[in-house]
Amino acid sequence: MSTSRAINVDHENSSDDPSTAALAKALGHPARIQIIRLLLKKESCIGCDIVDEIGLAQSTTSEHLRILKAANIITGEIERPRVCYSLNPDSLLPLAGLLSAVFNHNGKGG
Repeated sequence: MSTSRAINVDHENSSDDPSTAALAKALGHPARIQIIRLLLKKESCIGCDIVDEIGLAQSTTSEHLRILKAANIITGEIERPRVCYSLNPDSLLPLAGLLSAVFNHNGKGG
């Protein structure tokens, strides 16, 4: 995966720890991962389409969308009478930095 965004791979820097943990927590449900994958495919999606696609009740889907939006992983723009959701990949950089450090560790110190 190629990206022009800078990923902080300094695993000694703990200043991102709270935001990284919050991101991991927000991603900690299969339905939310499904929503992320759907938005990766479609770039943006109307809320009712997400409900249809993931097959959960509207209220359950709305709660998952709320959690992802609160973590800034997705954005939602109101286009009356609907909300159009899209992915905010830059919000995942702290988590990407940690995972990159883990995968690039090459067995040092372990």
